[in-house]
Amino acid sequence: MTGATNAASSSSTSTTQRRAVVLLSGGLDSSTTLALAKEQNHDLYALSFRYGQRHARELEAARHLAQRYGCHEHKIVEIDLRAFGGSALTSDEIAVPQDRPLDEMGQGIPVTYVPARNLIFLSFATAYAEVIGADDIFLGITATDYSGYPDCRPEFLEAFAHTANLATKAGTEDGRTLRFHAPLILLGKADIVREGTRLGVPWELTWSCYEGGALACGRCDSCLLRLKGFAEAGLSDPLPYQN
Repeated sequence: MTGATNAASSSSTSTTQRRAVVLLSGGLDSSTTLALAKEQNHDLYALSFRYGQRHARELEAARHLAQRYGCHEHKIVEIDLRAFGGSALTSDEIAVPQDRPLDEMGQGIPVTYVPARNLIFLSFATAYAEVIGADDIFLGITATDYSGYPDCRPEFLEAFAHTANLATKAGTEDGRTLRFHAPLILLGKADIVREGTRLGVPWELTWSCYEGGALACGRCDSCLLRLKGFAEAGLSDPLPYQN
């Protein structure tokens, strides 16, 4: 796998601090990934996006987490994916699904998929890493637990890593290898909750709900999967919920 690593190959801790870009949404997965990058002694540069998502409340969580983990920088980039729509997260014309059975979540690509979102985010992260001299990029994608998103699969990340090293000055002239780490990609939500708990992730600062309210709805796919993960891990979610 060119420049891409999964849970098994990215778990070793380095004694030399290196710069790393971490895609930080403020949810369970990205916060655990941030904590793992910190444990591996990286100098952290967090990157978040205000892309027109209805749940922009997650950016508040990302800010708190970046501060908690002592990120050297935390950039919030503005891009308008509402210009295209095509997702329940970026269009008021598509409702966020609620109260879906877990087996239904595992069938097909949900309407909460944002077209090309991870492709776009990783392109920005690659540019950021190239400028600041970071060879490591972390993201919290997971291919299990009913995610259903095509841009969360190992083969996507492998292909992107190969392309990024072909398309950048860092990879073609500077002799650098950009490495893309997805340490949670083979883990389910319960295992992610256990790992984040081991790392001391402040779950009360995170946010997962797809709706834009002051309290998590407890009914969207993201809330239901989060609650399922905590329950299966034998823990209580500290976030307050409407339902």
